[in-house]
Amino acid sequence: MSLKIYTKTGDSGTTSLIGGTKVPKSHIRIESYGTVDELNSFIGLANDLIQHEHSNVMLKEIQDRLFTIGSSLACDPDKEPLMKIPDLKETDILLLESEIDAMNLELPPMKSFILPGGHQAISTLHVCRCVCRRAERICVFMQEEKIFVDTLVIKYLNRLSDYLFVLSRYIGHLLSAPEVPWKARIS
Repeated sequence: MSLKIYTKTGDSGTTSLIGGTKVPKSHIRIESYGTVDELNSFIGLANDLIQHEHSNVMLKEIQDRLFTIGSSLACDPDKEPLMKIPDLKETDILLLESEIDAMNLELPPMKSFILPGGHQAISTLHVCRCVCRRAERICVFMQEEKIFVDTLVIKYLNRLSDYLFVLSRYIGHLLSAPEVPWKARIS
């Protein structure tokens, strides 16, 4: 038996968090996990454009972590301890850091800001980075407003945006796509 994709329960502009709490679809918690979902979709697109096996495996792992983060953000924090929601771990952040360090060993040092572009995969990774930063800003805002967000979520998103930037440079390196430095116009 298949489930219907539409339930009509959101037609009034509300939705339910994991745990059953109803909130308006404009709630910042909905915005947070919706942005993480958007990021996950863009990472899927980037992964489709990249032809580097190790990076493909890493991006799939990251997509899995983003589902974990989305679950955490979609959960009513008052009810979460009673549910089995997957956890983000410090080792997830350490993995991103070790990947960044390994890629940086093969890259020339940056001497200026770099304009996004050079190949569809590179440009898409920059879009991923920007969406990731937006997700991070939303989560920081929630934390500032005393809306519960696991601190590891913010830390992971911060490190992920760094990873996506370095990956964009690394994929450009593999593709022999020249980096275009930003040259400020001086009038």
